[in-house]
Amino acid sequence: MNANPLGQGYMHVPPRTNRLAWLLLLWSSGAGWCCPSAAAHDLRIEHVTIVSAERTNPLRNASVSVHGDRIIGISNANVANASDTTLAAAQIIDGRGLYLVSGLIDSHVHLGYIPGMTAEQELKHPEIARAARAQIPRSYLYFGFTTLIDLVSTPGEMARWNNHAIVPDSYFCGAAGLIDGYPMNFLPKSSRYKDMPYFLVEPGAGLGVPPADAAAHSPEAVVARMKADGAICVKTFFERGFGAQRDLPVPKLETIRALVRAAHAAGLPVLLHANTAEAQTFGLDAGVDIIAHGLWHWNEPSAATELTPAVKAILDRVVDAKVGWQPTIQVLVGERDLFSSSFLSDPILARVLPPSLIDWYGTQEGQWFHDFLVPLMRPPANADATALDATVVAEYAVPIGRVERATGYLAKHRARLLFGTDTPSGPIYANPPGLNGWLEMQRLTGAGVTPTQIFQAATLSNAQALGLDKDIGTVQVGRRANLLLLRDDPTQTIQAYANIAKVILRGRVIDPSELVATRFSP
Repeated sequence: MNANPLGQGYMHVPPRTNRLAWLLLLWSSGAGWCCPSAAAHDLRIEHVTIVSAERTNPLRNASVSVHGDRIIGISNANVANASDTTLAAAQIIDGRGLYLVSGLIDSHVHLGYIPGMTAEQELKHPEIARAARAQIPRSYLYFGFTTLIDLVSTPGEMARWNNHAIVPDSYFCGAAGLIDGYPMNFLPKSSRYKDMPYFLVEPGAGLGVPPADAAAHSPEAVVARMKADGAICVKTFFERGFGAQRDLPVPKLETIRALVRAAHAAGLPVLLHANTAEAQTFGLDAGVDIIAHGLWHWNEPSAATELTPAVKAILDRVVDAKVGWQPTIQVLVGERDLFSSSFLSDPILARVLPPSLIDWYGTQEGQWFHDFLVPLMRPPANADATALDATVVAEYAVPIGRVERATGYLAKHRARLLFGTDTPSGPIYANPPGLNGWLEMQRLTGAGVTPTQIFQAATLSNAQALGLDKDIGTVQVGRRANLLLLRDDPTQTIQAYANIAKVILRGRVIDPSELVATRFSP
């Protein structure tokens, strides 16, 4: 058994029933591109310290003026701002002792379903599901994520996600997976071609699509369709499989090079699902822009976690090519936490998950995926919960150690780290929306990434990598007013994100108390 049989992306175990296949259909889609525009509103934040990734030093005692959803003025608080003459009725916030920063960007999420709940279970428990779906957008905002990038979505799923009273700005990538490869292999053939419409067909592949349709699935045609549908990026995959399916088809190098050329011609960056040494080498050879996962499978037989010369060579290429790199360490930790006997009793969950959902997770029905995975862990015979926990911790120690060391190496060498969580990384409840980002920050810190690097990765670097930096990612005149008021400087400590004073979404000021899951009973 591999050191981590599950750590392969956002679904790690092949389905055994149609129920799982249907759930995977929901996981393979995300949603939304931006929240509804609010009515014009004027806001002024005075005597605040601005911390923004494009600035070398904080701007202290500043006054920031917002009209509608845009920043229209930044000045020293002691100097009149000409734009303020139009803001006579503005809402005023005294920013003394606070830090104003750009809202955070999670560049790797999946928004189309309730973590850990199948479609059948959602229908069976409509009240629990309703409370969960209403809360999920708020939970991202509670931890400061005002922008989300769903890496595998369609326009229909985006429309569903946007049908909330309050929702972060959200964008999507189209999923250009090889036909019948990952992640399409998990879906029934009766629906996979419709529900993952941007799949690739390689010339002469002889696969089960009508010849007349093959031309519509060339790299050029697929990118054109994504662009027309509103995608801002392209997600592709190099995944040979796991569990019982280890021989999945993977794309040819020339296919992904053609995809990259077509995407760049359309102004879209290309992300590659890749967590193995082979896959990341493939992505670098293909010229992708972003590697969507850390390097935790090294294609080496030993259980060593110290960087080998071969792994260092890959990481050096990442640095030299300035390729974006999403560590997603919390993917592995979240999978491990599914087996933790104490996870559901952590009081922080009550901030981001409705009480009814937490209670349901603790039921036998809510433990369905945990029970499905237990045999794969190969626990000792008649193992109790403590023994099972120990077995799982040992199983995940190697891949977690590897990705931590790879991340630390890249941080030390000033690689282009991007903040993404892969929330949720699978059909598990241990990747709670919003909270998962805060947990990822803790993993990054433990791996050697500095608070300044985390702040950069979650703001300007993410915005630049996805072509959004003219709109978000910094506190500048003309940028969208997606902002956070913090009690601490986030370039000095990640604790700044643990107690956010105010969230500002498109110019609307939101108190965190409005976002917690316990604000009302479902």
